[in-house]
Amino acid sequence: MTNKIYSKKILWILFCIISISSVSAQTVLNGFFPKKNDLTIATSYSYKSYDNFYRGSTETKSNPMNMGEISSTVLSVYGEYGVLDWLSTTVTLPYISVENETGVLDPVSQTNEVSGVQDLSLFLKAKVLDAKINNASKIAIGGAAGVSVPVGGYEEAGILSLGNGATAVDGCGFIQFNTSSNLFIELQAAYSVRSNSDFEIPNATLFSAKLGYYNKWFYAHAKIGTQNSLEGFDIGSPEFAAAGGAQALPETEVDYTNFYFDLYVPIYKQSIGVSTGYTTNMSGKNYDRASGFSLGLVYKIE
Repeated sequence: MTNKIYSKKILWILFCIISISSVSAQTVLNGFFPKKNDLTIATSYSYKSYDNFYRGSTETKSNPMNMGEISSTVLSVYGEYGVLDWLSTTVTLPYISVENETGVLDPVSQTNEVSGVQDLSLFLKAKVLDAKINNASKIAIGGAAGVSVPVGGYEEAGILSLGNGATAVDGCGFIQFNTSSNLFIELQAAYSVRSNSDFEIPNATLFSAKLGYYNKWFYAHAKIGTQNSLEGFDIGSPEFAAAGGAQALPETEVDYTNFYFDLYVPIYKQSIGVSTGYTTNMSGKNYDRASGFSLGLVYKIE
């Protein structure tokens, strides 16, 4: 097997696990595809914590209700199957635990620790174009569509909530440029339509830009990801208080810009590998100032 083919397999395995190790909702796909009938099953662990919080666009030195440091851990299971060489399907299911250090009770759930299964996500991803440039570089264009459905029965409001309880229908497109020296750039854009029978969850646009490099020994990339909610109100505003305060947190405008760095190393042929990552929230609106890390293990069946 050539190094080129070997590197492509490493890339696809890596992106499967990166898809579940970055939990602060990004765009929903990557620019690499499995072959027909290939199956990947992956698990990941991630941890993040924060104390500083953006009330509106203003960063404060404490979070709502002065709970001290709030930390969360996420265990995710992910699977991707190649329906055709240009079409794949994915499924993701995370289990999340959230707690605060001071013991102050969440004003809605009346506990300082919550845990449970969050949202089940199902997506189809398709390749639209895959063309060579000057017999060396390559450009790829594709897209995905999918749905995320809350399945854990968790409390939707409150500071320590596992999620906003929304059913989200997402559409995403990407363009990726690979050079002959294994350096690549990838741009993505997504639109997320969110609905909940009890709350008016703002729809959102999501964007990301990625710069990466790979060879047969390792893969690394840096990524900037953003979310922009299209409506909603600010925490602490008169509208927020009138809507019920903490009871209305799912209806706030949530914006953020995150930085990610991920590294992957294969440990057994092309079938098993490990990854690690670091993430930090650089700016936000009605959002936390968290930083965290992830570890992952993936197994591919051909």
